[in-house]
Amino acid sequence: MRFVILGCGRVGAALAQMLTSEGHSVTVIDMNSDAFGRLSPDFPRGNLVLGDGTDEDVLRRAGLEEADAFVAATNGDNRNILAAQIARHIFGVKRVMCRIYDPIRQETYNAMGLESISPTIVGAKLFRDALLNPIVRTSSPTHSIAQGKSVPVTRYEPERAAQR
Repeated sequence: MRFVILGCGRVGAALAQMLTSEGHSVTVIDMNSDAFGRLSPDFPRGNLVLGDGTDEDVLRRAGLEEADAFVAATNGDNRNILAAQIARHIFGVKRVMCRIYDPIRQETYNAMGLESISPTIVGAKLFRDALLNPIVRTSSPTHSIAQGKSVPVTRYEPERAAQR
């Protein structure tokens, strides 16, 4: 598949690396050329576009017209929302996703059909689950998540614990 990612911060760069290592074609857009330093040296340099991802000409240079999917992963909710709307409505990209930090905005835009992920909600849910679920971890949840793995868990069974 062909992906265009707006934002080469930690999330955008990690996503670009994952998709590229799986054999997908990925183009990354960022306004700061230093951000591309987050990508591995073997990332195709021809797939980097310097510019504003809300500018239609920049999106054309990135090949958005031929993209199967677009992800807006900058630090700014407004920029991500605008870029996602441009990708969907002007370029007709079928799969468009964006990061929205503000949970209230996320609810509003989800209701309008904009696919989004809120790290605020995801993080809060992970904390809630870690606090409320009686589980024994086989390794640190933070370590597992940082490694890109799901949190390994074993259900806590009081009878077994008493036998130890």
